[in-house]
Amino acid sequence: MGECKIYCFCIALVLVLVHGANGEDPYKLITWKITYGDIYPLGVKQQGILINDQFPGPQIDAVTNMNLVISVFNYLSEPFLISWDGIQQRRNSWQDGMYGTNCPILPGKNFTYNIQVKDQIGSFFYFPSFLFHKAAGGFGGIRIWSRPKIPVPFPNPAGDHTVLAGDWFKTNHYILRRYFLDRGRNLPLPDGLLINGRGWNGYTFTVEPGKTYRFRISNVGLTTSLNFRIQGHKMKLVEVEGSHTLQNTYDALDIHLGQSYSVLVTADQPAQDYYVVVSSRFTTKILTTTAILHYSNSRKGVSGPIPWGPTNEVAWSLNQARSIRWNLTASGPRPNPQGSYHYGMIKPARTIMLANSAPYINGKQRYAVNGVSYVQPDTPLKLADYFNIPGVFNLGSIPTNPPGGNGGYLQTSVMHANFREFVEIVFQNWEDSVQSWHIDGYSFFVLGMDGGQWTQASRARYNLRDTVARSTVQVYPKSWTAISVALDNVGMWNVRSQNWARQYLGQQFYLRVYSPAHSWRDELPIPRNAILCGRARGRHTRPL
Repeated sequence: MGECKIYCFCIALVLVLVHGANGEDPYKLITWKITYGDIYPLGVKQQGILINDQFPGPQIDAVTNMNLVISVFNYLSEPFLISWDGIQQRRNSWQDGMYGTNCPILPGKNFTYNIQVKDQIGSFFYFPSFLFHKAAGGFGGIRIWSRPKIPVPFPNPAGDHTVLAGDWFKTNHYILRRYFLDRGRNLPLPDGLLINGRGWNGYTFTVEPGKTYRFRISNVGLTTSLNFRIQGHKMKLVEVEGSHTLQNTYDALDIHLGQSYSVLVTADQPAQDYYVVVSSRFTTKILTTTAILHYSNSRKGVSGPIPWGPTNEVAWSLNQARSIRWNLTASGPRPNPQGSYHYGMIKPARTIMLANSAPYINGKQRYAVNGVSYVQPDTPLKLADYFNIPGVFNLGSIPTNPPGGNGGYLQTSVMHANFREFVEIVFQNWEDSVQSWHIDGYSFFVLGMDGGQWTQASRARYNLRDTVARSTVQVYPKSWTAISVALDNVGMWNVRSQNWARQYLGQQFYLRVYSPAHSWRDELPIPRNAILCGRARGRHTRPL
């Protein structure tokens, strides 16, 4: 461990020398040891993935523009990767932690991520992105705080609680992978839900009477949308994935796969314990779990029925989603108001339509985007692109509009996009399940969502003034969701389903945002410590 600290210090020193010392951009050194360990989240012994012996993993706290130097030592028996959900990795998809950008860390080896949380605030999380490890743990919360002189649109809360909620299987991850997914079978219904790695009433949030607390809630699960609520308490929404919101009040809040929300909760009820409830949405069997909101002076445990939550009501969820708006006058990571960026006045250069589907290919269940079911190449796409290695992928291997028919085919799908292009993307969902879509490297504007087929006339219902900017959005059954995004971040970026079974079986592709300038101003150079694997093995990165 001492050698690791010296190594991390040297890395940080090199970065300061290369990028320049800046008092506003400090460095934080983090060392993680990834191991297997016994966990009992639903009362059954399982093999979990621990980070520094913790499940869930350690909280990451950073301030806008901070540089995180995270040295990851892999003591598993399998290769391992970590990705950073919602962290934009400005000019630096080299650090994204998906297999399309990074070689996995081999057993017994280590890799140091160098991440700057450039121009970001808010609530996010990290997770294992390789070999379905997400089903075994290895996830944790990320909090990016505003810089001291940047105003925040609410008083400092008395405390800040992270809530990592998600579905869970009692079956070990490698069995789910080998005996279900690799055989072309979808996963069964999860066995239960967890709150911060614990089952029913297994976790406690302590509050002082009369004080207000921030709860950062992330859905870190595999397959299930969730609803979050606290018995007897209102929740004031203040932030969604780095955007300050209009401060609407809710009794219950839908949180779809991969999404993160911040709410303020005031301990203004009689002193006792209250249920913190998470339940599944749009599932054949409704799953529920609880934690405890404990008043510090309470002498009475939880009592009464668990508060009601929605189950399969699509209209309820759709109306709530439309109510979430940008706070135009609030500052974001910079002092200027969020609303000073008038996204609705920018004309998109083109429209991309992405339709999900569930074809059977070669007798196995697969999932696809525009008829293409993604298959992992033998070499990360980013490395193949950098070293000009032929035969790994082809640009344009996925169409920008869905073809007719219900079939599909296997392909390592990569879509081309130009740097600084402003595009409209429509997610069209003709299936009976809620979809959750994420784009790495970006925050996008959710223009609108509705049932049926999207047409050009649907634009009349867009919110072009104060919709929220985020990185993960839901698409309801037999519905569409439209977004707009400024492609101002050069790199190779994963566009994926946040349903991890669908992602594993092909509902993803990569967006190659390209600048012909090849300038460090547009994209940082390949890291000197980049792991080279596949057809990139034996090549060289760069000197210091």
